[in-house]
Amino acid sequence: MTWETVIGLEIHVQPATRSKMFCGCATTYGEAPNTNVCPVCLGLPGALPTVNAEAVRLGTLGALALGCQIRERSVFARKNYFYPDLPKGYQISQFDKPLAEHGTVVIESPERGPIEISITRLHLEEDAGKSLHDRLPGLTAVDLNRAGTPLAEIVSGPDMRSPGEARAYLTTVRQLLIYAGVSECSMEKGSLRVDANLSVRRPGDPLGTKTEVKNMNSFANVERALEAERTRQIAMLERGERVTQVTLTFNAATGEVKPLRSKEDSHDYRYFPDPDLPPLVLDAAWIAAQRAALPELPAARRARYQDVLGLPEYDARTLIQEPAVAAYFEAVVTAGVEPKTASNWVLGEAMGGWNEQGHFAVAPERLAALVGIVTDGTVSLQAAKRIFGELASSDESPRALADRLGLVQVRDSGALEGWVAEVLAAHPDEVARYKGGDTKLTGFFVGQVMKRSQGKADPKGIQPILAAKLAE
Repeated sequence: MTWETVIGLEIHVQPATRSKMFCGCATTYGEAPNTNVCPVCLGLPGALPTVNAEAVRLGTLGALALGCQIRERSVFARKNYFYPDLPKGYQISQFDKPLAEHGTVVIESPERGPIEISITRLHLEEDAGKSLHDRLPGLTAVDLNRAGTPLAEIVSGPDMRSPGEARAYLTTVRQLLIYAGVSECSMEKGSLRVDANLSVRRPGDPLGTKTEVKNMNSFANVERALEAERTRQIAMLERGERVTQVTLTFNAATGEVKPLRSKEDSHDYRYFPDPDLPPLVLDAAWIAAQRAALPELPAARRARYQDVLGLPEYDARTLIQEPAVAAYFEAVVTAGVEPKTASNWVLGEAMGGWNEQGHFAVAPERLAALVGIVTDGTVSLQAAKRIFGELASSDESPRALADRLGLVQVRDSGALEGWVAEVLAAHPDEVARYKGGDTKLTGFFVGQVMKRSQGKADPKGIQPILAAKLAE
């Protein structure tokens, strides 16, 4: 009998604010330890928090992008626990009255196709500091630079049924948040972190006992960790053992999960409203204005690329993966390039630079000018690809580069006839096969002429000359 996997994810996203959630300290990444701190985020007696309005705005945008309903009145609460990197002895979060609830995102499941994943809630909170175990031999150091950094916690329903679906959900949520301008969502910099809850059961049975997996630094490792934990739980149940509610850590080097501590429940934290912070009250008109400010989101953009621009599904889906790639493609189209041709160039030559450097080295207007000299027959596509490689390091126009590199297409019939004659003389067997009825060899001969001419020959001029020579 098979086992069914049940997965829910908690995503912690750092909104792109310049200051912390309840004080004016900077959120700059990579600063020296314990430099971005003040009495508020250090938890000193008498220091009072003040809500960061920009964090509220970005959290609201994120919730709207995820299809959530925004509460006009939410409450900040104290989540009480004791740990060296939590100087106040509590974390300011939201509990029973979060900023937003009841959202939905559609993902592409590897097993089930398009499915809906529910968003239970999105709430705002502050981050804790960071314990450092590798700085001082035999000691643990504490860096409080992150203490007080704003976070939006996004809690899904238990709707995913495989580690692959969890990865697809993460990819979709990250994409929505980046499009909405909420966060850069970098796991490397800590602006996106994931905790995963997993249980297994027989199909149709009540939910099993869930465990929580932490310490995952990439979407691929989230998938690996969930695979490992699913395997561990199934093995335990098939041995007749009982799964206990624990928090686990994932070791990416070994691919194993190991217990970290017993799993806490909400009552363990003794939540109560923070007496230093009044309820967060949002005007309905303000919420409507944030909804109107949302940019075109990925699903709508993909549909427009297919329905309006006529792109194939693969092109549309690939182009919208990153907002910067989609913006570059649209700039190339705006500069006058036919959409499918623009897509071919962006997903081909231009994408190489993006993957290596994280930006496009050739301005969209210059790429459009290059496509233009291909369209008018000045250079071949093969030659244009060589010119593209020079555009990033040269101020010359594509046409000037074509002239300097000797890549302008040759249309002189005498030169074309010479190259055709040389190719036919070098391939007598193929000529015989062609004359014997294998006319598919035309493409081979054209390719050989282009090769012999170093890409300079005009392909349209080659074909009638080739046909006439082969008919002799």
